[in-house]
Amino acid sequence: MRFLLYNIRYGTGSARPLYPWSGYLGRTGRNLAALTTFIASLDPDVVGLIEVDLGSYRSHRCNQAELLAKSLGHFHTHRIKYPARQLTHYIPVINKQGNAFLTRDTITREHFHYTRRGMKRLVIELELDDVVIFLVHLALTFQARHHQLHDLFELVRATRKPCLVAGDFNPKWGGHELALFSAAAGLRNANPDGLPTYPSWAPRRQLDFILHSPNVEIIRFERPLVQFSDHLPLYCDFATR
Repeated sequence: MRFLLYNIRYGTGSARPLYPWSGYLGRTGRNLAALTTFIASLDPDVVGLIEVDLGSYRSHRCNQAELLAKSLGHFHTHRIKYPARQLTHYIPVINKQGNAFLTRDTITREHFHYTRRGMKRLVIELELDDVVIFLVHLALTFQARHHQLHDLFELVRATRKPCLVAGDFNPKWGGHELALFSAAAGLRNANPDGLPTYPSWAPRRQLDFILHSPNVEIIRFERPLVQFSDHLPLYCDFATR
């Protein structure tokens, strides 16, 4: 099975520091079409998307998860990153910012968890026949991330199937910051060399991770050097045992 993880920055492209706000306020334009072509070229079975526009002016009120799923012929599930009672849930544009899964196979079960701390709290739990995948986009502050990792650990510990935990973890110290969480949860890094993923035009920080349980065998791991976003994508071919 092939799993692709990509923070697509709402489809707005890989704006350099000279134009930092265009990544959040700019329209998707032709970049989403290029993203779709790139994702299709990898032929993934499951795609975990971070920073997906679910229908703001940026995407001309279109849900990017639905558009991408239709283009790939995949099923999809998505949710806004902010809890319903949080103020950000009511702010225009921000209230259309979410994460999503696209899957070739039928989704066995999906569950949307929200951590107790942080602004971005969503954890999407996707269950397929042989694997469970958690998708996260953690907080920018260390204290909030620490609490979110505790909540994530509880979810992973309750999982009985082989699992992946993937997303933009935003760790200031890269993989070192996740070492205790990974050890406690019994997870391994599919990117053992710690290849950086941000920024895409000169990668020097490892923000994006695919972690996996011991009963998942990583057959191939790649970090394509493309600039459809400010993050680089990661993908891996894996088998469960």
